[in-house]
Amino acid sequence: MVYISYFATAPAMGIKMQLQIEKVISEEDIGQLAQLADKIWNEYYVQIISKEQVDYMVEKFQSVKAITEQMKNQGYEYYLLKPDGAAVGYIGMKIMEDNSLFLSKFYISKECRGMGYAREAMDFIAAFCKDRGLNKIWLTVNKHNNSIKIYEKLGYHIKQTQVADIGNGYVMDDYIMEKDII
Repeated sequence: MVYISYFATAPAMGIKMQLQIEKVISEEDIGQLAQLADKIWNEYYVQIISKEQVDYMVEKFQSVKAITEQMKNQGYEYYLLKPDGAAVGYIGMKIMEDNSLFLSKFYISKECRGMGYAREAMDFIAAFCKDRGLNKIWLTVNKHNNSIKIYEKLGYHIKQTQVADIGNGYVMDDYIMEKDII
């Protein structure tokens, strides 16, 4: 099911690409998401954390089994970002009891960064929150992740730091960032 469709200008290429944001529903969607997660995490996070930790985290948090569990039993919703029909990124989020939205996952393939998709996806997320009467969006981001600058440009601010033990001797050393919904 397509939830939103619009044109985003790709400034670096000077072209327009139609971006669709589709809710992940089927097992096929989940498989596609897991493959995309493995690709994106390995192209980006090995610059920040070890390859072994990336592989561990993908298996623990973004495998078919993990995504299925999150969707069926933990209240997560996932969406694929598809300009011209091909999935190039994804969003994972959960409505929390405090009337906020936890933006758990937000990733775009390397070749599609800088094309305006992050801003368009964030507009979708803000509309999602407004439609449901949610008061803020929050996320966690590795302290060494260049995406912090993008989040700040989009109105997020650092609220606190968090070190979370994720097992197998690994931790996530993150900032918690948030943005109020107006």
